[in-house]
Amino acid sequence: MLNQKDVNQIKESGHTVESIAKQLETFVKGIPYSNVVTTASIGNGIEEISEENQQQLIQLFESEKEQLELVKFVPASGAATRMFKFLHQFLEDYKPDAKTLNKYIKKGNHKALDTFLSNLKEFAFVNEVRKKIRELYPDYKTSKKGKRAHYFVKAMLEKEGLGYKKLPKGLIPFHKYQKYYTTAFEEQLYEAAFYASAKDNAYLHFTFSEEHVSKFKEEFEAVKNRLTKLTKINFHISYSFQKKETDTIAVTEENKPFRDKNDNLTFRPSGHGALLENLNEVNADIVFIKNIDNVIIREHVEEIAYYKKVLAGKLLWLQQRTFEFLEKLSNETSSEEEIKEIQSFLWNHLNCKELPKTKEALYHKLNRPIRVCGVVKNTGAPGGGPFWVKGDEGETTLQIVETAQIDTKDAHQKAILNEATHFNPVDLVCGIRNFKGEKFDLKKYSDPNTGFISSKSQDGKPLKALELPGLWNGAMAKWNTVFIEVPLLTFNPVKTVNDLLQPEHRPNT
Repeated sequence: MLNQKDVNQIKESGHTVESIAKQLETFVKGIPYSNVVTTASIGNGIEEISEENQQQLIQLFESEKEQLELVKFVPASGAATRMFKFLHQFLEDYKPDAKTLNKYIKKGNHKALDTFLSNLKEFAFVNEVRKKIRELYPDYKTSKKGKRAHYFVKAMLEKEGLGYKKLPKGLIPFHKYQKYYTTAFEEQLYEAAFYASAKDNAYLHFTFSEEHVSKFKEEFEAVKNRLTKLTKINFHISYSFQKKETDTIAVTEENKPFRDKNDNLTFRPSGHGALLENLNEVNADIVFIKNIDNVIIREHVEEIAYYKKVLAGKLLWLQQRTFEFLEKLSNETSSEEEIKEIQSFLWNHLNCKELPKTKEALYHKLNRPIRVCGVVKNTGAPGGGPFWVKGDEGETTLQIVETAQIDTKDAHQKAILNEATHFNPVDLVCGIRNFKGEKFDLKKYSDPNTGFISSKSQDGKPLKALELPGLWNGAMAKWNTVFIEVPLLTFNPVKTVNDLLQPEHRPNT
């Protein structure tokens, strides 16, 4: 299937012919579905922490954090395109001179558009858009309602306007305060001051697209003094790009390499699983992971920080016990009593169903990265959830599983999916150093058999794309995992622009 030109292109793109052959084979064979045994629930893989214990965990974190290196890791390379999907449709379909806006909305049942246009003044970006309209469309005020709406959306999304359709989500104005608006990027920085800071410093690592770096840098320079004044914290940002060598080859529906109009192979970004490479380069005692669009107005940030500190305290408690046991197992002799104590810890606190019997096996099970994941009650939002999963080697472990990884044609598997009580909001606190203070090589704890094959299109032609095991799914499959229930208030993603109308995104000031 590959010719010499292909081989040259593969090498130039940082891949090997062997790795691409393996990917092509994966398309043919398919990726096996996860074998979910049961949903995780309170008392069965998900822990509910009492208020008294929450306070103790927070105290533990507060007492230790000054001696620790803390980093907040924020995937932020996603474009805002999907956030404005129904507005793109409006620009394509609606002809202001041919039809009134009311007729268009009613006939096409465009409720999202109606909600958006009825609430323009509530959005943080409204003044920026109006300013741009005055530059571009002098006839705006004298135009009819439909044309004004069309002008507004054009000024907001298109290149000659503010160009939001090409901006990363992190740079879209989200929240409107009395004297200024804030982007999701700024809110992530502000929030970090309340839990991911020590000794008056906060360190954040963002994954950007290369094309957006200069804009993020500009935004950081514009807001950092304001943030430092508000929080008394100095902010330091680092960033990395999704590596080109993590791109995967695309194929046709017949599993042949997909070729562009110049007959070149097509490589595509391989989903958030590619960010394992980026996370693997972060070196810290504790890493908080949160998606760029999951932010909240400032009046609720202390409550968000409270639960982040609970999760971090839980991680520290688990680490302290784990490290203590690993020290014991490193000694030449371990008593039977110590072995039983370690097995009890694995069973009761690290959700280990198949208990290791030997000293070596116990060491191997304990000596790995730990993640404490906040989970929220299921609201029907699309995405992953916590499940007990049986692996290839027969071990049953706690995993975050996406719907796409479950065979919904299998009645039993579908029934388990429908019973899910909780959802993964990407609220992780990770311990990535071992008991000797050395950083784990995170790539060793990934399950390569848990990626996705998805259907996409390019130049109007259908194609199949291969996504690597998701960062918080298969890429962390072999970590020790603990799920903690946290309130729904901690989960406020902005998937569509109208989500910004929710109370959690509308300041009172």
